[in-house]
Amino acid sequence: MRSNQLNPESVFPQIIAEVETRLSDFRDPKQEWRRLIAEAFGTFFLVLVAAGGPMMDAAFPGSVGRVAAVVAPGLMVMAIIMFMGKVSGAHLNPVVSVAFALRRDFPWSRLPGYLAAQIVGALGAAWFLQEVLDVSASFGGSFPAATSSDTSAFLIEVVLTLGLVSVILGTASGAQNIGIIGAIGVGGYIALAGLWASPLSGASMNPVRTLGPGLVSGNLTSYWVYLAGPVLGSILAAGMAMVLRGPGGGRSGSLAAQGTINPEILEPYKP
Repeated sequence: MRSNQLNPESVFPQIIAEVETRLSDFRDPKQEWRRLIAEAFGTFFLVLVAAGGPMMDAAFPGSVGRVAAVVAPGLMVMAIIMFMGKVSGAHLNPVVSVAFALRRDFPWSRLPGYLAAQIVGALGAAWFLQEVLDVSASFGGSFPAATSSDTSAFLIEVVLTLGLVSVILGTASGAQNIGIIGAIGVGGYIALAGLWASPLSGASMNPVRTLGPGLVSGNLTSYWVYLAGPVLGSILAAGMAMVLRGPGGGRSGSLAAQGTINPEILEPYKP
């Protein structure tokens, strides 16, 4: 028998203790400021790219095409998850935080702080873009197409958010936690959704991504679409996760939602 072979009786208690240590670290209120700063910082860069594409094109006509404008946010989210996902879980979106809370992977008591941080990040990015580019932040907002109705935009935002949050919950679930590779799935979905659905609604899927440019420019036309649609989509995604994988609240999903996307808990104990 190999001397470094795994001994379940000695290894598994260590694994459980390691997981509990990480969860205890998340529950430590002294670390909350790091997570809130991470959410504000990450959301700032997401909105910087998502709203910045069309605003840059307004400032320099023809410089940023639709394909580039909708793919860039997906790539940015991928990068953000990779570089700061372990700090806060990289929600960057109120409906993602709500979905994790509905799944019992994220404490409701911390939801207000995350929402506030995400709003601050979005407002900061929209204000920065408006000041630097000298064009209205309204160019970076999300609005239903002129040839479409608010209802149609609402429905597409529901369906798009259902898919997005399903991808996020699925890659963070206890049965299918694929760690940092989940960033590719989430970023890829955002880019794909934008490529085919942005002409109708802008493919926002994120209330603060639309709220930031709307508040800074004073143009909140049809904002209910981009609040109600993603919220309903996230609730449906939480329900679908229940159907597909049962109740949440497991260690793996909680670690991903709370700031440890790729815990690598087994690494020290591999033969």
